[in-house]
Amino acid sequence: MQLGSKKKEEQARTINHVRLIGSYNLPHEMTYKGTVVGGFSGITYNPYNNKWLIISDDRSAHNPARFYEARVNYNSRDIQKIRFVDVNYLKQSDETVYPNKNQYLNGADGIVLDPESIRFDPMDCSIWYTSEGDRSLGLDPLVHQATPNGGFLSELPLTGTIKMDEQNERGFRNNLALEGSTFSADGKTYWTAMEGPLLQDDSIPTTRSGSLSRITQYDRNGNTLGEYAYPIDAIPEQPGEGKHADNGVTEILAINDQELLVLERASIQAEDGSFSNDIRVYKINVNGATDISSMETIDKENINPLQKELVVNLNTLGLDKVDNVEAMSWGKKLPNGNETLILVSDNNFNRSQITQIIAVEVIPENK
Repeated sequence: MQLGSKKKEEQARTINHVRLIGSYNLPHEMTYKGTVVGGFSGITYNPYNNKWLIISDDRSAHNPARFYEARVNYNSRDIQKIRFVDVNYLKQSDETVYPNKNQYLNGADGIVLDPESIRFDPMDCSIWYTSEGDRSLGLDPLVHQATPNGGFLSELPLTGTIKMDEQNERGFRNNLALEGSTFSADGKTYWTAMEGPLLQDDSIPTTRSGSLSRITQYDRNGNTLGEYAYPIDAIPEQPGEGKHADNGVTEILAINDQELLVLERASIQAEDGSFSNDIRVYKINVNGATDISSMETIDKENINPLQKELVVNLNTLGLDKVDNVEAMSWGKKLPNGNETLILVSDNNFNRSQITQIIAVEVIPENK
């Protein structure tokens, strides 16, 4: 009964704009229970025990692939405290932890995991997480279901269009693969988002043009229910001479049955080698977009991509710094009844970056 009433609340969500509540930075080189804290690429909230699960994209280089349980204490004015309460190692089907790249190349069993998104399952309190894969290691992207403490339960079959080929002409681009995921508002279906375009679909974004990635809806058995082309923005600024810049989708989040939030993250390297980030949250509606699930490629196809509407550019909120934001989740409701969003940055285990938790109040459409 409690679960059913929660679903009704979720289906009723709308979003017009957001208001900054506050931000909180974790200490540099923080450790917890013998692990290096960092690389946060996904966050999800369990409303039934008021715990947050935060996944690290550490490919078992510092410590085995893992996620943290935390308490995030905040109100309508600020974030007071972040407190970690546990760390759980993700397990393979044989109950061992995932190997790192060197162990894998030296014959260790299993695969190298590159965790990017984590979601609490409202149906049975399990967790689902994505991995980007690695073409250089012959590893495709994946979605696994796990117990609340990280034990392997199952793997979700994924559409074949994202998988690599031997000719390196089709499938996912390295480090631009399964970056985002979300359960639908009713919990019955599961959405995934590619960070960038498939090799056969489009070129990567430049400062002159954006590109098309794929957002896919699956049932809980891995059957594809729909797939849509998402228009990634062009890179908003020119990088320094010979320097790097990119833009892509880092997370998605269901609002209601038709609408989702999409988090876009652009990183631009300046002449001195430093990076700046441009972080935007968009709202999309799947109604009116072409279902491309039967298309091996959308190159030169006459399709209607998803239409998107800017909800907020985090760079306009007055934060001291906007870093590499990759994680986004619904949070608790405020006393006035408004929803909240929590966003988290990935510090890439780099001292020049920060692990930042940002809380915003969601102002619904009728206010």
